[in-house]
Amino acid sequence: MTAFFTGGQSDPTVQPVPASVVRKVDEADTTLQNPRRAVISLGSNLGNRLENLQGAIDALEDTPGVRVKAVSPVYETEPWGVAPGSQPSYFNAVVVLKTTLPPSSLLERAQAVEEAFHRVRDERWGPRTLDVDIVAYADVISDDPVLTLPHPRAHERAFVLAPWHDVEPEALLAGRGSVAAILDDLTREGVSPRADLELHLPE
Repeated sequence: MTAFFTGGQSDPTVQPVPASVVRKVDEADTTLQNPRRAVISLGSNLGNRLENLQGAIDALEDTPGVRVKAVSPVYETEPWGVAPGSQPSYFNAVVVLKTTLPPSSLLERAQAVEEAFHRVRDERWGPRTLDVDIVAYADVISDDPVLTLPHPRAHERAFVLAPWHDVEPEALLAGRGSVAAILDDLTREGVSPRADLELHLPE
């Protein structure tokens, strides 16, 4: 497994994972015991947006203890929380994972992937090359300020729920109910499917 971490820091598939996590994942992978389901939201509005999303999917798949099980269609969405026209539009998608990583380690990996794509955090709601958010982890409900689960604004965001619903029509958002029902109450204005674009499951 250590072969994943010997490359240069510019490659998102070789970002370091703490040694303690490596040991835990190695032990879990030998028995495949108790994998948990997680839902990850991806977004990009800088650079080659589609390549950024695909690169994030590939980097997640290359993470020990993570397997990408489903990839949603691509949506193009207006930026959240900023004046109309002040930023480029986003490409958004959702991936469903099975993982033996605990939530805190999955968060570390998500942030490492963002950093590999030169994510800058200068301003809230600022443009970004890549956003990797944990939307849900199993049925966990937690108000930990470092990682609130489910994502505290997921139920307000059609650009998260629409692609999630596409890959899991019966999905439930812990503490909120059916994704389909929540989505019915949200406007989809500014959230448009891009049937001409496609993301792929890693080979």
